[in-house]
Amino acid sequence: MLVSTGGPLAAADWLSFLGPTANGKSTETGILTDWSDGKLKLLWTLDLDTSYGIGAVDQGRYFQFDRVGDVERLICLDAASGREIWHADQPVAYRDMYGYNNGPRSSPVIAGNRVFTYGVAGRLSCFDKTDGKLLWTHSLNEEFGVIQNFFGVSCCPVIYKDMVIVMVGGSPAADQRLPLGALDRVIGNNSGIVAFRQSDGKLAYQVSDELASYSTPVIAKIDGQDVGLAFMRGGLLAFDPNKGEELWHFPWRSPRLESVNAALPIVRGDQVLISECYDVGSALLKVTPRDYELLWKDPRSRRAQAMRAHWATPIQHGDYLFGCSGRNEPDSDLRCIRWSDGEVMWTKPNRIRTSLLWIDGHFVVLDERGHMELIKDSSDSYQPVTEIDLSEALGDIEAPFLRSPCWAAPVVANGRLYVRGANRVACFQLIPSAAK
Repeated sequence: MLVSTGGPLAAADWLSFLGPTANGKSTETGILTDWSDGKLKLLWTLDLDTSYGIGAVDQGRYFQFDRVGDVERLICLDAASGREIWHADQPVAYRDMYGYNNGPRSSPVIAGNRVFTYGVAGRLSCFDKTDGKLLWTHSLNEEFGVIQNFFGVSCCPVIYKDMVIVMVGGSPAADQRLPLGALDRVIGNNSGIVAFRQSDGKLAYQVSDELASYSTPVIAKIDGQDVGLAFMRGGLLAFDPNKGEELWHFPWRSPRLESVNAALPIVRGDQVLISECYDVGSALLKVTPRDYELLWKDPRSRRAQAMRAHWATPIQHGDYLFGCSGRNEPDSDLRCIRWSDGEVMWTKPNRIRTSLLWIDGHFVVLDERGHMELIKDSSDSYQPVTEIDLSEALGDIEAPFLRSPCWAAPVVANGRLYVRGANRVACFQLIPSAAK
């Protein structure tokens, strides 16, 4: 749930995708601003097999979701040492139709003594955080008739009160006979968003005929009311997260069949920004629980568009939005735009895609090849502070230390920075004073 961050905190867990406030921003302070000559201390690494997502952190434990052979594995590590505490396996059968990797795209989510995972083939599961015991599970693709999306299931579970909410996007039985990839001919069956009770996995509600995208819903407080916002395949869906009732829908997607909505809705007060990279770019809405007003939208010319977010969600800070704009290299850049009207304040034409984390007046910027830098959160200009190339050898680990693609945004919890590439996740000490 999106809440005010209040004052700075010395340390914080990272329980879910995009962190404590669901916006890619950390509340921690005192970060190391010189990474040269080994000053950014490597604490431990975990070799990975097949996946894209990064983990979650709670009460001194790090949880990573990966695929090993024909199972999806949730592994629990000691966050300080990287020592394995337990792991839990579930069978998976998924083959990516475009040749990308066949592992989970999402991050685990923690609520109380439970850990939730949502696999690439639509398996939603709840585990005991202490020992990894499976408490309940659903094969949602089978239960709701989901036609395989181009790149599999990517939504992360969302915790709201006593429920866990996910994007599903199922279809009626007749659609199961359609050719693979014919999503323009697929219709919904009132399962765009589905909620289950945390305690036993029983269905709480389902809403919307929309199909699933690769985004994750957010819950925001709008005019004193909790509102669910989900950037679905066809646009932004607003729903009541208590009752599962649709409130309104704003159409926003590329006319191309093979295109995706993947970045999360970005909420600032009663305004919501959504962005995609294929054709239509970004739109800023002023919203209520009952309706919306379009404040600005990008022109159809991609070169003139303010922000074209692909899979990495931009981060709003102050009156500005920072993030990667562009679909692929070489048309991608890191930029800052003004929130109110989309005017571009500065760009770094690095021609490669990046993911961001905000912390302590800075952004940690990781590009997909493994180069990581720290920059100031300035709207005036691109201001680099320090950097480290994680595609090279590090310590006694030969190059590449992190293998491309490095697509997951970095995570910070209790002073430790977690970064992943295709081959491993690495834990660094970002805040020296937090070392124990």
